[in-house]
Amino acid sequence: MTRTLNPGDLRENEPLAPFTTLGVGGAARFFVEAESETQITEGLALAKAKGWPLFVLGGGSNIVVSDEGFPGLVIRVGLKGIRFDEMESGRLSSAAGEEWDVLVSRAVERNLAGIECLSGIPGTVGGTPIQNVGAYGQDVGETITAVRVLDKTDRNVRQIEAADCGFSYRSSIFNSVDKDRYIVLGVSFALKPGGRPCLRYADLQKRFAGNHAAPSLAEVRQTVLEIRAAKAMVIRPGDPDSRSAGSFFKNPLVTGEMLQCIEQRARQGGRLSAGEVLPAFEIPDGMYKLPAAWLIEKAGFRRGCNRGAVGLSSKHALAIVNQGGATARNVIDFMQEIQRGVQTAFGVDLIPEPGFIGF
Repeated sequence: MTRTLNPGDLRENEPLAPFTTLGVGGAARFFVEAESETQITEGLALAKAKGWPLFVLGGGSNIVVSDEGFPGLVIRVGLKGIRFDEMESGRLSSAAGEEWDVLVSRAVERNLAGIECLSGIPGTVGGTPIQNVGAYGQDVGETITAVRVLDKTDRNVRQIEAADCGFSYRSSIFNSVDKDRYIVLGVSFALKPGGRPCLRYADLQKRFAGNHAAPSLAEVRQTVLEIRAAKAMVIRPGDPDSRSAGSFFKNPLVTGEMLQCIEQRARQGGRLSAGEVLPAFEIPDGMYKLPAAWLIEKAGFRRGCNRGAVGLSSKHALAIVNQGGATARNVIDFMQEIQRGVQTAFGVDLIPEPGFIGF
């Protein structure tokens, strides 16, 4: 029986910090844990009828909530269910509220290739198409076939095919041209049964360089988990370095001409020695990707540095961490300090990855 939204399901002044991996922010004026699509649809209708702002919360791994909280209704998507539709073709589908890494684990167990390098990423399945989540040589958009959504404009459920999702680097229609229009209900994938693991990423290539045989999907998954853990990019209770929103800044994309200017500026500023080369990775369309973590450290922000209750992870300069008792204002101030430092040092604008809620 489909569960509907009852008056008792609506909670008032619910603290949001416990629902996020960064652990900062105030309360939601109203809050609903939605376990069915009907509850989500009815919550959307309620917010519209009352004139409340609406925010849809997933795993809370890529957001910063303001200290003032959120003045309207927060719907936390708790839809569950993973279905392996056609094992022969590698097709599977998942409800939006499933933990992403659970899906990856189950796919690897079934020897389905395509998302093994996305192991250990916190959050839910529903959040992955929004930012076209990627890591270690894979993007989720490479394997998504369709996204099932609720359209806020008319409250109709529809399916958006992958070709219409506009996937690009950390982007899709869901966070760009159609931002805030859709609520993701589920995602369908096409993986490769018995496929070879992806070894595009340099660290993975080094790990398996001496192997006589190609590594298994399970070996690649385990290696990715180890690499992420070494960078504090796996959420572990009790590890202060993992109390973060993950990678806080996107890796900047620049043209070849811009790359030369940045390198020249780095040399003039003494941030590159005579024999040192600016790290950059060529990508399609003649663009280059700069590692944001390198820019941050070379701009003077070392791993483990802090500003009171916030700082950089001691394991990776790309993660801003809540070292205990931090506020959202502390996080924003530190973020802006880093942005100013990198802009001054290299002339590069760092774009934050998380969503900012209630600001």
